[in-house]
Amino acid sequence: MSKAQVLVVGSNATRIEIQGGGTGPTGQYLNELVVPIMAVIDAGYDIVFATPNGHKPFIDPVSDQTMHFDNDETAHRHGRDFFDNDPAMNEVLTLRAVIDGGLDQYAGFFTPGGQAPVVDLMQDAELGEILRHFHDRNKPTAFLCHGPMASVSAMPNAKAFRAALIDGDNSRAAELARGWQYAGYRMTVYSASEEKPIEDNILHGKLYFHMPEALETAGAEVTTGPDFQPYVVEDREVITGQNPRSDHEIGAKLVAALDHVTAAV
Repeated sequence: MSKAQVLVVGSNATRIEIQGGGTGPTGQYLNELVVPIMAVIDAGYDIVFATPNGHKPFIDPVSDQTMHFDNDETAHRHGRDFFDNDPAMNEVLTLRAVIDGGLDQYAGFFTPGGQAPVVDLMQDAELGEILRHFHDRNKPTAFLCHGPMASVSAMPNAKAFRAALIDGDNSRAAELARGWQYAGYRMTVYSASEEKPIEDNILHGKLYFHMPEALETAGAEVTTGPDFQPYVVEDREVITGQNPRSDHEIGAKLVAALDHVTAAV
């Protein structure tokens, strides 16, 4: 018997804007998606998977490598098979269907990274509605790598906030962020120095904004650990992990938070 249901929200983005016009390839990171989810399922929870359009996320090919699974080929194959074939990964709802089905049934929330959430999730009004529910009820809410940018969707003017960041108008963005539910929260997110190899070697261009600066502009208190080393921050109901290497730790902390709240019910 399942302890409770956990809502996992993925992105549908496959391209991200770069300075000077044009876009570069993006997607979700395989290990960031499956490692925490498998930990949650192994701990006795069911997951419900949703994206804005109800289609599975595109997995960024650079993440589909054994190096992201601690150089363990068996773990990599298991993670890929879970994403490809497990019913939990293939019964994907739209965000609207999740809302219409009732949010009270979910004990917790998780969004993984890859740069994709920076494109669609951070400005998605339906995700904003979902996150406001979780925030108001103090339910465990976890974001990994670029995933913390999805928290921006909870603010009243998320789309305009993102546009101001792209325009380089941080003062306007800060004004638009007023009323953000997560202002004052301690968070971590993928650092600018970790982003640089992606910009140089994959995007072949610079992003319009980096994640720590964007979250600080929104009102979060952002800290980052050493590049490409596990680092997780907990503040109230929110759990954030910095990078792909934080996948196991954020999974463990999310399970602990879920166990705490479900044991109290």
